[in-house]
Amino acid sequence: MDLNYLLARHQVSLMRVQNASGCEARFAHRRLASEYALRIDALRLDLGATSPIIQAQ
Repeated sequence: MDLNYLLARHQVSLMRVQNASGCEARFAHRRLASEYALRIDALRLDLGATSPIIQAQ
């Protein structure tokens, strides 16, 4: 899967967490954001890239 797509979906999920009207919707979008983050990390690892947090230190 394309890294840019995953990054975009992760961002959308985070925005939907903030705008969710109910607890269940917030939970669902937070879970989606977490799943996208895991896939992003895995893809970066496969590509030989490090985490942006590690690079900033």
